[in-house]
Amino acid sequence: MSYDHIKQEAFEANMQLPRLGLVLFTFGNVSAADRSKGVFAIKPSGVPYEELTPDKMVILDFGANIVEGSLRPSSDTKTHAVLYKQWEEIGGIVHTHSTYATSWAQSLKDIPIYGTTHADYNTVDIPCAPPMDDKMIKGDYEYETGFQIINCFKERGLNYKELEMVLVGSHAPFTWGKNAAKAVHNSAVLEFIAQTALYTEMINPGAARLKEAIRKKHFERKHGPDSYYGQ
Repeated sequence: MSYDHIKQEAFEANMQLPRLGLVLFTFGNVSAADRSKGVFAIKPSGVPYEELTPDKMVILDFGANIVEGSLRPSSDTKTHAVLYKQWEEIGGIVHTHSTYATSWAQSLKDIPIYGTTHADYNTVDIPCAPPMDDKMIKGDYEYETGFQIINCFKERGLNYKELEMVLVGSHAPFTWGKNAAKAVHNSAVLEFIAQTALYTEMINPGAARLKEAIRKKHFERKHGPDSYYGQ
């Protein structure tokens, strides 16, 4: 069975991270899934981006078992596996330690919806999942990180198909999408939103959240049934 297509997809998506300024050294990873085969390809652990090739991508099933590959997969592999297994409509996942999104995560703060760029992608604050408890940390840490994200969405009544990004408290951001390219796009958008939200609060600490009518208008013109953004 050939997995060349998702190896190539994962490779190309991973190479976008340094180009977009989303990673330093090896501080990030992208995976790409093939739902029909029940597997995903992910970056190998600790390999510099300039040394990556499609053949170095590691193939795993959704239980995080290696199917193909001679290198050790990313240390975040179990988090990816949990998200793929629990959220059946995602095809790509990105984890970075990008500067601005990570700063919000370390501050344990949601990113408020202040402007229309944010509303173009979702109509709520970007959530920061609370740090996991000590029992989870001492257990299967990366596996539990997946449930840290999932539990945050359940507790807040959020839909992973509508909101494709999250901050993991005291850690860093994760994003996802229908494929790896869309997950990378969402990661770049999240970093921009995190940066502009910070500057907004620096310029005006009392800045108000975007009014509901504008939130709805900007989201629906791009994603609603009568959307008219783009060609």
